[in-house]
Amino acid sequence: MAPPYDSCPGCGLALAWRLVLKAIGDKIVQVSPPGCLVMSRTVSTIDRLGSPFGNAAMLAGGMKSALLAQGDTETVVVAYTGDGATFDIGFAAVSASAERNEDILYACNDNEAYQNTGNQRSSAAPWLSTNTTNPVGAAKQEYKKDIMGIMMAHAIPYAATATIAFPDDLMRKAEKAKNTKGFRFLHLLDPCPTGWGFNSDLTIEMSRLAVETRVFPLFEVDNGVNMTINYQPKGTPLVEYLRPQRRFREITEEQVAEFQRNVDRRWKRLLYLAAYKDSD
Repeated sequence: MAPPYDSCPGCGLALAWRLVLKAIGDKIVQVSPPGCLVMSRTVSTIDRLGSPFGNAAMLAGGMKSALLAQGDTETVVVAYTGDGATFDIGFAAVSASAERNEDILYACNDNEAYQNTGNQRSSAAPWLSTNTTNPVGAAKQEYKKDIMGIMMAHAIPYAATATIAFPDDLMRKAEKAKNTKGFRFLHLLDPCPTGWGFNSDLTIEMSRLAVETRVFPLFEVDNGVNMTINYQPKGTPLVEYLRPQRRFREITEEQVAEFQRNVDRRWKRLLYLAAYKDSD
């Protein structure tokens, strides 16, 4: 990638996409709906195809079928989208493509809201975060949708979480996804300085804290069953992650404690699932 690049200061999206491309190579077709990556006018040498907001997965599947019909078995089709186009508006298309096990790599760049249009609430937004579509003085009352759990339930060949503070882990997973056949899903956490409300020089630190506090564990799942936890977090207190973010400015000490209990419960569940290994 090369200039111009006009995303917000501190945006981690370009770095995440660069790491994905470095792992996959340039023999790809990128399919993306409207969002931060498309609107940032990032320049690259790969083929790019714009899609409507709700059907990037379907268009990517069609593109892969067209390439196979022409005898091209090498080009990787990557649907690179945001959480709004994955968790919400495009959810039906993602589920349908996963159920059909279409041979595409689907990457969700998750900045936990509709950030390109002004930080509107999505189902990826965390509990008690404030967004521009919340009533004044009110925070989101629902927990974040468990998109990885949903992908596991589809029993797809490969699904993994990754984030830019752990670049080697991200690139290894992108390369593994490239070399796997069928529907592959990468869940990439992308801290957003503008929407989350932290200083633009803290993007990598926020990415790291999300992992160390167990808010965003790093793991991968093969065939919906065999889970591997790729990094043992330090268990940093959750408040260290929440404090720098203005979107949690309304949160109370009691709510922080409840949030921490929820994070701990989810981590214990993850450990339980990772302990099971399919013997077949």
